[in-house]
Amino acid sequence: MTPSAKPASPIATPPTEIESQTMVDSKQQASNTASSSSSTNTNDNEFPANINVTSHPVLHHMITTLRSSKTSPGTFRSVLRQVTHHLGYEATKNLRVESNLPVTVPLGKESQSHHENLRDADCGFRLVDKVAIIPILRSGLGMTDSMLELLPNSSVHHIGMYRTPGVHMAPVQYFNRLPRGDCTADVAYVLDPNIGSAATVNAVVSILKKWGVPKIHVVTVVASKAGLELLAKIHPEVDVTVGVVDPNLTECGIVLPGMGDVGDRLFGTSNHDFDDNLATGAGSSNPTEEEPPHKRKRSASLTLEMDLTNNKN
Repeated sequence: MTPSAKPASPIATPPTEIESQTMVDSKQQASNTASSSSSTNTNDNEFPANINVTSHPVLHHMITTLRSSKTSPGTFRSVLRQVTHHLGYEATKNLRVESNLPVTVPLGKESQSHHENLRDADCGFRLVDKVAIIPILRSGLGMTDSMLELLPNSSVHHIGMYRTPGVHMAPVQYFNRLPRGDCTADVAYVLDPNIGSAATVNAVVSILKKWGVPKIHVVTVVASKAGLELLAKIHPEVDVTVGVVDPNLTECGIVLPGMGDVGDRLFGTSNHDFDDNLATGAGSSNPTEEEPPHKRKRSASLTLEMDLTNNKN
């Protein structure tokens, strides 16, 4: 009887050209993923502890939708609400609460009679901080409803600011609904989807400090690195929760790549001609006629602001 033959040892065959390319692509993809994660962590560590740069992948996925020029105003509004909801959870994690409150819990059908004495438990929590929500008009309006869903008992005080071209130009306040008299809020959440040069948010924070609110927290979706650094320098005690940090800031104070003009994208507006005499029927209907001096362009679009700045230079 002949001994059974030993199984042949496997012989490693060289990978085919397709397999080699697949392995290279996989390694490159893993390297890009690790690089992206490392970049996010680096951005987070570049700022003080009170500036929270989120690293949640789902949030970054939704912010990509906000960035896209193909996103319609309706989708933009919906996604901005979702993004604000997530950022709001992170921003409100340090609110003060009262604990060990009595709560009567309904018992399920499988509960026994001897469970009755366990339904009343001191397991409740209640927010004790009085919160004021401060949307900066007009883009902050797209974040307001979502924050109110988180904090339905909050007061809302609108502050209207419009930008002037240039990084160092002071923003102009045109609307302020802060209550007169002593401030009754414990915390104010400033809502501004975009922070470029930070001139606007710095001005609003100064207004709130003058109002007397003890604690201020800025919630934003996209911010420039330079804008966050300036905000931390001027108001180091202010907390910030931000979705992503973009590296570039133009001479006009616009963060790039950013999300475009959030106000225009929320409300489906763009460049429009406004004629002072249109209401009286005196406006010209001939598009080839030269525009009269009283006719002017009004827009918050980024392109117009950049053109104005270039003309002044």
